[in-house]
Amino acid sequence: MNRIKTAVGTHEKGFNCCQSVLSAFADRLGVDEQTYQKLGSGFGGGAGTGELCGAITGAIMALDLIFPADFSDPVSAKKKAVLRSKLLQQGFEERFGHLRCRELLSDRRGEDAISPAVKELNLTNHCSVMIATAVELAEEILKEER
Repeated sequence: MNRIKTAVGTHEKGFNCCQSVLSAFADRLGVDEQTYQKLGSGFGGGAGTGELCGAITGAIMALDLIFPADFSDPVSAKKKAVLRSKLLQQGFEERFGHLRCRELLSDRRGEDAISPAVKELNLTNHCSVMIATAVELAEEILKEER
């Protein structure tokens, strides 16, 4: 819950969805706040093109930083990273029907299937719901990988 509050609070300050999700995991990323803000700055609005949702991108980046690649076995490391990415995206698509920012913004399908955390925080802003969901899904993956 604290991670979601952090992410939504960051978004309310004007940061994009990617930066906001990264902020939720700042304690685990091993980088300072300015670094993740810089890293995610071009990924809002589906990297400015309406493509992959910035909240998803931020969650994937956070997972990659938390589980850094084993450079002694790059093929295996890449497979693990891609599997985490796919799991996160599958969970997101199951909930909302889309991964693309443009489609998520135009088709609000899935917002009725919001999580208890979203309900508890009374989040109604579309991007806040996407951010909260991305954080929740990343946290589920983190728990599974422990």
